[in-house]
Amino acid sequence: MDLPEMRGLPPGTVTLHDARRGEHRTVHLEAFEIGVFAVTEEQFAELLGIPASHPRRPARDLSWQRAVRFCNAASEWEGLDPAYAFDGEEVAWHIDSDGYRLPTEAEWEYACRAGSTGPHYGPLEEVAWTALDGVDHPQGVGMKLPNLNGLFDTLGNVWEWCWDFLDVERYDDYRVFRGGGFADDAWSVRASVRRGGGPRMHHDDVGMRLARGGFDAADAAQGWSAQADAERAGRGGAHSVGWTPRR
Repeated sequence: MDLPEMRGLPPGTVTLHDARRGEHRTVHLEAFEIGVFAVTEEQFAELLGIPASHPRRPARDLSWQRAVRFCNAASEWEGLDPAYAFDGEEVAWHIDSDGYRLPTEAEWEYACRAGSTGPHYGPLEEVAWTALDGVDHPQGVGMKLPNLNGLFDTLGNVWEWCWDFLDVERYDDYRVFRGGGFADDAWSVRASVRRGGGPRMHHDDVGMRLARGGFDAADAAQGWSAQADAERAGRGGAHSVGWTPRR
């Protein structure tokens, strides 16, 4: 089976924006790898033994739970250490693992922006499938222009699951997805916009992109911290960094 082509990105920094509070935080990232394309229906079908009606379209209607299990299956296929451990509905990330995983939010935004500072890394009609195109389903991966990291469709086509919680004070176990989808307008298809859903929820326009990279840490890496999640969950009331409200 051919897994998605991966692109190595160098260490760098990315600034994440909290739209509600008008605050920013800068995350320093170590080098990591991320998929050039979203995982396709064909790749998902080959690994998990399910039908692929449209092989080149991004896999979608995936729950976060299914996405992380796909990551582990891909790791096992290639003889890598699985990144995730499961205890019922609870999922733990082995941060030092070299296996496939979902990107953290900071990794995703760093990879998407590719050095750009605006909401889009190029003219939206040239880089992203959105409501402007009038399509009623995702298009095949890699059909519009890539960003300067050589990554395709990080904006538009389908949203992509990340590892991080959306907002543990308000939404409990909801996880983040990023990037916007084929039916969204320019307000949603921006590098900084966050949406999310429960880990068992399915969304017609949400898929996934693989990442890889292990780090010498116990419970914090690449802009994510288990301790910070726990502290936010215990406070209540305030929104976590980066939440973008709908208009």
